[in-house]
Amino acid sequence: MNIKMKVLIGYDGSGCADAALDDLQRAGLPREAEAVVLSVTEVWLPPPPPSSYEIVEAAQAAESPYDLQQIYESGTPAMEEARSLAARAAERLRNNFPEWSVRAETSCGSPARELIRNADEWSPDLIVVGSHGRTALGRFVMGSVSQKVLTESRSSVRIARGRVEVDDSPVRIVIGVDGSPGAEAAARAVAARPWPSGSEARVIIVDDPLMPTAIGHIIPPVARWVEESNKADRAWVQKIIAPAIEQLRANKLIVSIDIKEGDPKRVLVEEAERWGADCIFVGSSGFSNRFERFLLGSVSAAVAARAHCSVEVVRIAREGEESS
Repeated sequence: MNIKMKVLIGYDGSGCADAALDDLQRAGLPREAEAVVLSVTEVWLPPPPPSSYEIVEAAQAAESPYDLQQIYESGTPAMEEARSLAARAAERLRNNFPEWSVRAETSCGSPARELIRNADEWSPDLIVVGSHGRTALGRFVMGSVSQKVLTESRSSVRIARGRVEVDDSPVRIVIGVDGSPGAEAAARAVAARPWPSGSEARVIIVDDPLMPTAIGHIIPPVARWVEESNKADRAWVQKIIAPAIEQLRANKLIVSIDIKEGDPKRVLVEEAERWGADCIFVGSSGFSNRFERFLLGSVSAAVAARAHCSVEVVRIAREGEESS
């Protein structure tokens, strides 16, 4: 049975959010998919108190305290604006992807929490958020939203930075590889999507090599052992990623492989900018606790925060993964 891809899109009406919608045209997404556009409003001031009759009606319709809050706040001007924004974004998405099934939804509360809550309930294949919002405050808030969603969601996440113009020219994709299952999953995700003819995938193996200490200059065998260990690690990574490379080539992508030394947080961003990449794909395994989330998610989060292009973090869930 053909299962449609499910995409959850956070939308706040900013130019960055509009660019994120258009950026999806260069994300290699399928012709048919199911998408939800979610606009979240934060209600800073409480609305006028409802009447006793309204409270009773709302309580009868609600199944939980959260539902009651949503019903209570649904008539505020802020929620009306959110509905208008979501509808506008859904229409724009339908124009870009005529065969997609698109619906608009609204919510109130913390944008990051609402996106994560909706993702937990709906289990999308991909969450899409812009990199920042409309104002200086919005840039800070939306930036924090995208980072929180990235580090705490169980789904793959795309931090979208759109181009000035969107066309059907070949796409340039950087795939960061370190030999982990997450990195292999990122390469497979790229290989599974339909890309414009002539699109290129550059697989970058970032090697943060062991460096001989001062004793290595005194005892040459130490330096040789370190270099042999580094070579063995690079060969192992290339062997692990070989099947994914074949899948990329089978999908008619022009594939190149490059080995770079240094900190992956810096190398991937610099190489993507120098090459003019449209997107960086990196992998991230599921996390069993919040500390592991912080520690192991640091590379993908840092790349997403620093890159000048879109960044997609491909998640693979693990058993026992903790809910956010």
